[in-house]
Amino acid sequence: MYCDRPQKVITCILPKGRGMPVLEVLAREHDLTALDIHYARGVGRITPLRHRGIGETSEKEVLTVTVPASDADALFELIYEIAEINRPHGGLMFMHALQVSTRFRLPDLPEEA
Repeated sequence: MYCDRPQKVITCILPKGRGMPVLEVLAREHDLTALDIHYARGVGRITPLRHRGIGETSEKEVLTVTVPASDADALFELIYEIAEINRPHGGLMFMHALQVSTRFRLPDLPEEA
């Protein structure tokens, strides 16, 4: 079943340890379920050339969120603030439209004691 409304993808490349707190806020407070975190390694754009050798990379978290297009700008700003992208070495983020998406709904489960 295809989703009946347009969707966008927000991708954030964050320093290690910043992805999960953002994901938790989006899941709990905004009922988003199409969230993913995976890991990568790399160097920043302003890393001096002498430090760009093998073994000088740092671990990054890549947070990917699929959101309704109508809410995308507001959620982009929220993620920008929560993830502290505006700080030095805070990471980067971008957004793009999806051509097609499918519904994803978690089943209702009883609360754990």
